[in-house]
Amino acid sequence: MRTRVKPHVLTEHAALAALTAMERGRLDHVALSIPPVHSAVPGLPATAVGLRGRPLLLRWVTVVSGAEALGFTFPAVVGATTASDASSVAVPALLAAGLIEGTFLGVGQAIVLRRAVPDLLPRRWVLATAVGAMIAYALGLVPSTLGVDWTRSATVAGAIVLGVLILVTLGVAQWLVVRRHVRHAYLWILITAGAWLAGMAVFLGFSTPLWQEGQSLLAAIGIGVVGGLLMAVVTAGITGVGLVKMLSADDRKT
Repeated sequence: MRTRVKPHVLTEHAALAALTAMERGRLDHVALSIPPVHSAVPGLPATAVGLRGRPLLLRWVTVVSGAEALGFTFPAVVGATTASDASSVAVPALLAAGLIEGTFLGVGQAIVLRRAVPDLLPRRWVLATAVGAMIAYALGLVPSTLGVDWTRSATVAGAIVLGVLILVTLGVAQWLVVRRHVRHAYLWILITAGAWLAGMAVFLGFSTPLWQEGQSLLAAIGIGVVGGLLMAVVTAGITGVGLVKMLSADDRKT
């Protein structure tokens, strides 16, 4: 006799509960409460095929954009409040803010990925995302910390290399986790790089013209937060489409 398992629906309340559980070290317990649909991918460790297609895309964009927008409020506030501080103060604060942003992003993504790739370990994904985000922030702070002269051609070439490294850092960190479960996981590096390039372009295109010298701290933070929300939606949309296509291609070749 077969036992019918009632599917769980991941609501916004459940997402908030997962974020809270992360702080208490219970993320794995929350994620494991979502039942997988078992299958297997030849040549890879036993895994499961879960959420796919449009439902996956909608859930990803909703949860991940919300998590990233919430996480980005920390760098937005820290960046505005430490803008005139010495590097010895601003750099550690921004690195900590980047770590927090990466943690929020990782939790949001893990909540959805646990439905799409049920064997993926949420805690590993969150850790990789948080560390990857902090490394990306560290790379991004190198020019301002060292006082780089942008008029030299060699410096411009170095900036291009540095920019590429920043764009791929998060994808590489997450690839180290997801490659154990998805055959074409290397595509995730390219997907995330393209998503963050587009997201940062939207953020800078929106925020830079509005940031004015002498404006209030509250206004500067507000502009950064709204710009971060736009960035979050763009990056979540692009990574969501890429994830759906990547998993679909992987399913067809198993």
